[in-house]
Amino acid sequence: MNNKIMENNYSDLENKSAYELLEYVINKYKDKIALASSFGAEDVVLVDMMVKISPHVKIFTLDTGRLPYETYDLMDKIRDKYNIKIDVYFPDKESVQKMIFENGFNLFYKSVELRKLCCKIRKVEPLKIALSELEAWICGLRREQSVTRSEVRKVEVDQTHNGILKINPLADWTEKQVWDYINKNNVPYNILHDKGYPSIGCAPCTRAVKPGEDIRAGRWWWETPDKKECGLHVK
Repeated sequence: MNNKIMENNYSDLENKSAYELLEYVINKYKDKIALASSFGAEDVVLVDMMVKISPHVKIFTLDTGRLPYETYDLMDKIRDKYNIKIDVYFPDKESVQKMIFENGFNLFYKSVELRKLCCKIRKVEPLKIALSELEAWICGLRREQSVTRSEVRKVEVDQTHNGILKINPLADWTEKQVWDYINKNNVPYNILHDKGYPSIGCAPCTRAVKPGEDIRAGRWWWETPDKKECGLHVK
């Protein structure tokens, strides 16, 4: 079936609330759906909602080997609070070694191409493995986050990963809604958010934002806004 037709078949889901949409897809896809979490503010909201729907939901993360200490600390807090396991996918060791040998440890500062190579090896390739046996995956994307995400739909066909469904329950949420939920439900979050980091990725590629800057200005800050994706969310 044409991917656009498939997306149109799910258009009625656009009107569901985040919780309603999660409840629908978790019940429908059961062990064939998982949350891909980097444990940003949006992701911890989704974890809290999903565990309330089912204590046996699948959650996985991509450990690039260069995450901030605070992110690992949060993952343990999430595990303990919700009594859940988190599947972890790592990059291929030989690919990382070859990349560093040829281009250096901090190659991502040298060019957009090398930064994307690093993201590909550390994130994109492990994601392919994580999604290979799923029929749908859940993400914390919001339209408000950046120019590259302004047209995100709540349910999309992921053409990059064999046409599985990509679920974005918070697509229409504002940043205020995210933090209102976290505070109201006492959800653990990354303490870097309190230090001016609205968006958190790998440590060398993330900095605090300045007052008035875009919420993703601290991600790959040396690049133009239209380049600021790692390859995980390219349609």
